[in-house]
Amino acid sequence: MGVSEKTAILVISFGTSYAETRKKTIEQIEADLHHAYPEYPIYRAWTSARIRAKLLNRDNIHIMDIDEAMTQLKTDGTRNVIVQPTYVITGFESDAMKEKVLAHKADFDSVIICDSLMVSKRDKEEVCQAMVREYHPEADEVLLFMGHGTEHVANELYPEMDQLFKDFGYSNIHMGTVEGDFCIESFLDELKELHPDHIHLAPFMIVAGDHANNDMSGEDDDSWKSILEKEGYSVKCTLKGLGEIQAVRDIFIRHTRAGLDRLSEIQA
Repeated sequence: MGVSEKTAILVISFGTSYAETRKKTIEQIEADLHHAYPEYPIYRAWTSARIRAKLLNRDNIHIMDIDEAMTQLKTDGTRNVIVQPTYVITGFESDAMKEKVLAHKADFDSVIICDSLMVSKRDKEEVCQAMVREYHPEADEVLLFMGHGTEHVANELYPEMDQLFKDFGYSNIHMGTVEGDFCIESFLDELKELHPDHIHLAPFMIVAGDHANNDMSGEDDDSWKSILEKEGYSVKCTLKGLGEIQAVRDIFIRHTRAGLDRLSEIQA
């Protein structure tokens, strides 16, 4: 039996209630995977119960959770499941996802969980280069990315990316997070030393959802935009999720390919 027979790809995302960014990011990742691997059916699961409930109540859209998706895969006769998460880092969400997926492992011949966006050195460098190409900040501006942040040890990836931008020669690109140790307040003193004419804010998240629309660019006093404007800076916001960038989506495609290759090795 070939790899393509009875094998399916399950794309697992946190989810978003913002329809526009969903179409440009999560659905585009799924579409790219379908285009790259048309012989495998694509299934979708979202992990946020709150967002799934909101879509069901507001839009009458039902999106499966992991348990539902794994049960559906079994019902459909799938024997091998390639799981492609759309997380940026391998944090608490990823840990919980793996536990839920592997609880169904006995129902299949193989369950392979592929890497999140940034795991290897190559992943990080490709993301760094993609962001530089996408935003190419001017010499008189600071480009500040908003990551999610976490108390998980994986949070160290954010300062690592901040340094990687510097290593590539972009001292005016910085990385902060909504949660964790790298909040906007921690950058204010450094910004004063840089004296930028403009600050450009952009999300370092797969979707441009609640955090991008509210915590980053919202009009409330505690948004990054408001805090920086209060400090006297001219601020521009771009609401573009990482999933909108082709070079980022290509990394997920590569990770899925690695998962399919592992399955071929198992079946050889």
